[in-house]
This record gives sequence, C-alpha cells and structure tokens, in this order.
Amino acid sequence: MTDLDGVLAFAARSRLAGGGFGYLGADGRVLPGRPVETWIVSRMTHVFGLASLLGRPAADELAAHGVAALTDGPLHDRQHGGWRSSTGDDAKTAYVHAFVVLAAATATSAGVPGGRALLEDALDVWQTRFWGDDEGLAVEEWDAAWRRLDGYRGVNANMHGVEAVLAAADALDDPGTAERLRGQALRATERVVHGWARERDWRLPEHFTDRWEPLPEYNRELPADPFRPYGITVGHQFEWARLALHLRSVTPDAPSWLLDDALALFDAAATRGWAADGEDGFPYTLDWSDRPVVGARMHWVLCEAVAAASVLVRVTGEPRFQELARRWREHGERRFADPATGSWHHELTPSGQVASGTWAGQPDAYHLAQMLLLDGRPVRGSVAAALS
Repeated sequence: MTDLDGVLAFAARSRLAGGGFGYLGADGRVLPGRPVETWIVSRMTHVFGLASLLGRPAADELAAHGVAALTDGPLHDRQHGGWRSSTGDDAKTAYVHAFVVLAAATATSAGVPGGRALLEDALDVWQTRFWGDDEGLAVEEWDAAWRRLDGYRGVNANMHGVEAVLAAADALDDPGTAERLRGQALRATERVVHGWARERDWRLPEHFTDRWEPLPEYNRELPADPFRPYGITVGHQFEWARLALHLRSVTPDAPSWLLDDALALFDAAATRGWAADGEDGFPYTLDWSDRPVVGARMHWVLCEAVAAASVLVRVTGEPRFQELARRWREHGERRFADPATGSWHHELTPSGQVASGTWAGQPDAYHLAQMLLLDGRPVRGSVAAALS
C-alpha cells in the first residue's frame, strides 16, 4: 500500500538548489528544460507544510524552502505584485494565485518562518485582483502589469480559490477576516454547486464568458487540456462535493443544501463516471450525455474520489462510502501505484498502461498526499486544520 513517508520521499526529490520545486518525471527526477512553475512550487510547499504539522523529518526545511522561493524568488513579481505563472510565463492567473494562498496558509498553520507574511501578501492580491464581490466569484487571468483582464471565466480556479480561502481562514487568528473569507467560499460554492450544477442535474459546466454565461462547447477541439478540458470533468465534481463538506464544517447554521448537494454531486460523478466506457476506473471527462470524451485515467481523479468518499464517511457515517473508498483505493494501488518512485503514475490508458496524453511523468504529490491524510481524520475547513 502507498504510504505517506514514501510519497514525501518522492516529493523531496523535486527540491531545486536554486529555489522552489521542479516538475518530476516518470523516474522521480526533475524533468530538465522545464521552467519553474508556481503551481508546482506552491503545491509542494503545501504538502511539506502538512508534513511539518505531522512532525515528519526534514519537512520544516522543505516547507521553508518553498516559502522562500515564493517570497524572494523570480516567481514573485516585485515590480507589479503577484506571482508569475512560471519563470517562462508572466501571466497572472487565479489558479496559480489560489495555490500560493494555499501554500502560505498551510505554512502559517505549521509555523513555517515567513509563512504569515506570504499569506498576507497573497491574500491581498487575491482579494484586490481576482475576487469579484459583485459576482461572488473570481476572475481568471491578467497580464503581467494587471492592465488587461482576459475574457474567459472558469470554475477550476474558483474551486481552488474556495480551498485556499478556507485554509487561510483556518490559519489566521482574526475572526473577522476568517468570517469574511468563509463567506466568500460559501458564495462561490452556492453559485457553482447549488446553482449551475444543480440546475443541470449535477453536470457541472466549467467554462464561461466574462458575464458568467456557460460555454458548453469550449475546447471541444482540445478535449484533453490539462486545466480547461471540454465537457464534464469527473474529478472536479468529487472535489466540489468534498469542499462543500469542508465549508459546512466551519459555517455556523450551515444551509442544508451543502450536504444535500455534496451527496448529489458525488453520486452523479460516481455512477456516471465509473467504467463509463466499460473499463474500470473514471474517465477524465464526459460529454453532456455522460459519454466518455477523454478516456484516459488520471490519478488525481481517483484520488479525489477516494478523498470525497472518506470525508462522506465521517460526515454521514454511511457504510457505502467506506466501501467505495476502500474499493477505489484498491483499484488505485493495483493500477496507479509505482513502486519505483513511491508515488502514483499520473495518467493511464483505460486498460491500465502508463500514458502521457495530458500529463508527462509524475509532476507533484498534492492529490495523493491529501487523499492519504484525509482518511479517518475529522472534517475541518482545511486539511491543515484536520491535522492540527
């Protein structure tokens, strides 16, 4: 069985001497020639921050290494503020900034030096540049100087924004700020889950115009895009279901729809997604008639399915979720686990061969580590709070 210490040892290989963390290949070594990517640095910093909360050896230093890279390294734009997408891309995206907030929040919870200052900076950028209070959602992408706002709007970045502000609320000792951030998370979740997903019988649209009008045909010609695929992304439905339950745990007088919608969204993803093409596992995406579009099996989709089922066990006590978590985890151990690296292959064909149509190598440890850490732990606003 995959164990956390093995995953952390794999993740530690991503440490870059020049600062931050690199993208890991299939052999567990940093792929040469790739730029340093802010989402990778942030996700690895988050993972090592979680490990620090558990007292794992060397985790403090690795988390501090990530915080330093995000604070003083070339990814941080000192002239204009915010964070570049990578050392080769100056765009400022909500997806990237959500992960900077998450990394900083977890570092703050773990007492990593510099974590609190990074969190205050990252939250300020999120609030002033991305969060739209009128819409109750975040915008997507700016140019480097914050002059041009792209017309695309997306749910993926907002999902990770919910995760990030919930973690920030848990990390801060300011009740007023925490209440405001959790309120923003509730507004975004209500719009996405209780609005668009519920209205479409739990088929969640991901792509929108600048007026938040759905674009159901977006990227039909690029269906395997790693961040903006066409159609229904099964793994995101599991993630939104889980996040609704994290949010419910920290919302006073939480509305009943948070649990009801989480159950409905989870069940839709589980029943429509599993073996949709006749092969065991969850396809990456489905079309609007629940037919597979990209049949590749992504490790992160299965990790999020297991994590959501594990959280539902704690919330509902229903044995069926324990059975699903067990069955899906066993499937992952048979198909995805890579004994050579201690991690999981990130992409497989429907029949189980290692593939790279969307993801090369085994880039990071974020989804797998969280799957392992959520199993059997109390449901809180964030994974860090559950460990604390």
